[in-house]
Amino acid sequence: MDNLWEGLNWALGIGMDPKTFNVLQVSLRAFVIYLGGLAILRVGENRFLGKFTAFDIILGFILGGILSRAINGSGPLFPTLIATSLLVGLHFVLARTSFYSRRFGEMVKGPAALLVKDGEIQWEGMRRKSLSQRDLEQALRLKASLENCDQIKEAWFERNGDISVIKMKSEPKVVEISVRDGVQTVRIEIAS
Repeated sequence: MDNLWEGLNWALGIGMDPKTFNVLQVSLRAFVIYLGGLAILRVGENRFLGKFTAFDIILGFILGGILSRAINGSGPLFPTLIATSLLVGLHFVLARTSFYSRRFGEMVKGPAALLVKDGEIQWEGMRRKSLSQRDLEQALRLKASLENCDQIKEAWFERNGDISVIKMKSEPKVVEISVRDGVQTVRIEIAS
């Protein structure tokens, strides 16, 4: 049993100078960190692998930094996995608290900002998010295929950095009415 433990310690480079690690040791450490990190994230139900709030992204950066130290040997292997577990647990607690408390959620994740209301630009929201009118127009073209604010009920700068757009509902418009051979034809234009 001692030989197995010694072999495992050598394979993972535990207790060795990181400068002496060989390719196998670094690869095995990377494998262990990958599996350990994946297990920790799955248990913690983290969602920062998509585009989410700065709250989620910060955790991703910190975990990347911590886990990389364990791979290259500048940080201890198993204590690093424990520290990672604690950070993911803290993130989970903060996220859960944010779910139950809107005020706490805005403090941790930041508030959304109203940019357009009933076709009118809301300059206070634009100023708070440091957006120019050109930035808004670009988002309208990309998100809603619109050139200006006239057809927008609301546009929001969301907590994840995206701009969401809700178009105004438009009424169908009669374009043409014709009668031919006793048949009346009505052509209606419906805006999308």
